[in-house]
Amino acid sequence: MKRTVLINIVGLSQRLLDNRLPFLTRYFKNQQGKSILPAFPAVTTTAQYNYLTGKKPGAHGIVGNGWYDRTDAEIKFWKQSNHLVQAPKIWEDLKRKNPNIKVANLFWWYNMYSNVDIAVTPRPNYLADGRKFPDIYTMPKNLRNQLQDELGTFPLFHFWGPKTSIKSSQWIADCAKKVELNHQPDLSLVYLPHLDYGLQKYGPDHPKMKAELLAIDQLCQDLFTFFENRGLRIIALSEYGITPVNKSIAINRHLRLNGWLETRLEKGQELLDPGASKAFAVADHQVAHLYIKKTEYLADLKNELMLLDGVEKVMDKKEQEKAGLCHERSGDLLLVANTNAWFNYYYWFDDKKAPLFAKTVDIHRKPGYDPVELFMDSSPLTPIKVAGKLLAKKLGFRTLLNVIPINETLVKGSHGRIPESKNDWPVLFSNDDSLEINDHLESTDVFELLQKAFALNSPTTVPEQINNL
Repeated sequence: MKRTVLINIVGLSQRLLDNRLPFLTRYFKNQQGKSILPAFPAVTTTAQYNYLTGKKPGAHGIVGNGWYDRTDAEIKFWKQSNHLVQAPKIWEDLKRKNPNIKVANLFWWYNMYSNVDIAVTPRPNYLADGRKFPDIYTMPKNLRNQLQDELGTFPLFHFWGPKTSIKSSQWIADCAKKVELNHQPDLSLVYLPHLDYGLQKYGPDHPKMKAELLAIDQLCQDLFTFFENRGLRIIALSEYGITPVNKSIAINRHLRLNGWLETRLEKGQELLDPGASKAFAVADHQVAHLYIKKTEYLADLKNELMLLDGVEKVMDKKEQEKAGLCHERSGDLLLVANTNAWFNYYYWFDDKKAPLFAKTVDIHRKPGYDPVELFMDSSPLTPIKVAGKLLAKKLGFRTLLNVIPINETLVKGSHGRIPESKNDWPVLFSNDDSLEINDHLESTDVFELLQKAFALNSPTTVPEQINNL
């Protein structure tokens, strides 16, 4: 059995491989890489579990990065329990056939409490006084201290927020090397998120992307070389491609204006009240799940939203079922944006009444995905403000790091819909010539590809160096 590493280079597409990534472009061409028909919706957690279960969201239940919990009447985003996945994962299939197989999941989502052998995932410490400290959750639990003693504290604020940088992907790559050297997993899942940040901030064609592309390219060259020198099969892929956008749809403001959405006022802040609303949307990049209180509202809402500027498609449950997306967690309607548009979560009309979390990095409290968290207020006084607030936090004072602008026009790249051009689809390639990859590859085919890889009786040998690629 040949040990395998599955490396997820988020945001990588054929368009980016057009000689802007020297190493990855050569590697992709030499290994006869293929494009993947993306998951729908083409968002992080859905794509990952299409790959890892071979099923679509209607079967595995991961209908987006977040959804509305009708029992709790709460919108929940970026949860981490693997129990949320309702279909068998690839490692469960492999372990059923060979109980001795060892699996490491390094930063792929829904990583907590899964039955892998080694798990590492972000898990900040949220203190009672409001402070947040970077940290990780690991299994086995002693791995947490071992990794951070050797690699330093996980750079959480470089993983998400206005300070995002190559440092988080570099830490994950170094973590993958440590786990390989110390544990030799048969299957390692490695997540490299770096491209996601710049592509959403600037769009794929901005001059600032040149440095970001080179940074991940160099990191991948080092990581691929490390694994190849140890004789591992590399399967590299991405979750989606990111395309340019110039329009943001405030779907919840529209619903509120037309009497569907309810808010409540608390200490001058308007909070979305989903349980009291006739209808509201959970925005998630270029898709939005719309939850409706009574079925008799559905036809009117569908007709109304079809006319909303920027909306390409409104899918009811029957249409979702055809797309493999119909599930109790999915919206009663699913909205898909035009190619140049995305959905924001904003529901207030007066920024003075916006909730406090709107101007902070707060991925769990916001009732929708907010890519504006990648930006910092452009005021020249912001660095002084940040320094003062960080000092106050270090001294133990409660303070709010409210430096995120309320300005959806800043976002220049998005994903979630199926792009028209195959050049904007995710990609897959491998250094194993014996692993036949179909030309017409769908996201759910990755599961079968991994099954096939472990069925091959190829020995673990150290191949020639890849420097000549």
